[in-house]
Amino acid sequence: MLKQRVLTALALIPVALAAIFLLPLHGFAIAVAVLMVLAGREFGAFILPDMPAAKVVYGVSIGAILAALVLLVPAAEIWHDGQLHPLYQGITIAGAVWWLVALALVLSYPGSAKAWQDRPMVKAIFGQLTILPAFTAMVALKGWQGEFTGAWLVLAVLLLVWGADTGAYAVGKAIGKRKLIPKVSPGKTCEGLAGGMAVCALLSLGAWCFVPSLNPLEAAILGMVTGLASALGDLTESMLKRSANIKDSGRMLPGHGGVLDRIDSVTAAMPVFTALLLWFAA
Repeated sequence: MLKQRVLTALALIPVALAAIFLLPLHGFAIAVAVLMVLAGREFGAFILPDMPAAKVVYGVSIGAILAALVLLVPAAEIWHDGQLHPLYQGITIAGAVWWLVALALVLSYPGSAKAWQDRPMVKAIFGQLTILPAFTAMVALKGWQGEFTGAWLVLAVLLLVWGADTGAYAVGKAIGKRKLIPKVSPGKTCEGLAGGMAVCALLSLGAWCFVPSLNPLEAAILGMVTGLASALGDLTESMLKRSANIKDSGRMLPGHGGVLDRIDSVTAAMPVFTALLLWFAA
């Protein structure tokens, strides 16, 4: 399993870097949309676990919304005079707010499941609030102050996600004792979360280098809140999988499970990072 995970990661990293740094904004938006459609297809299994067709239907619905976004807001209009397009901004901020709601649902699980577990429409909205803002945030970041600076910002968020995950795993494995939220994810520990946040605090200095308008305190807040959002994205997917009695969201990525298993943290980190960056830069 570990060998598969490493080989898959080694294959995906060059593809991700090429998409971030080499694709123009329009091409990047299409590539991210395809990724989000695959994630949406897997999210369909959370909505109606006993109905395989739900994955296809939900994936198509997410694809239709993303196609409409790409057509309604051409790449050249996403940023205008330093202002993010209102539609992209609204969706991104709605996504950041959703993760506050998700935090309450995770902390109160399994009690919170009574309000949504048997309500497919509610879970469908959960999926839209997870996937669509991740798309708008990632594309907005790519175009931030020119595509070169934006590409580094997208990479900075991914590094924060990977740093939070790696730090949490290493510290949790070494000294982790106190369970974080055992009813959602028994393997995660408070010590691991602290380790992940320590890594994010260090990496946040990198974000400061690329956004000199931020002061060190703002950069630290940006990095650590993004790291917390990253952990929340992982926990939220674990909650949904546990509720649907699903181990992995899919089997597309050997050793990692599905696409959503790989980007669950990213779906939370991207809109939170972008919303905070918009606020600090205002």
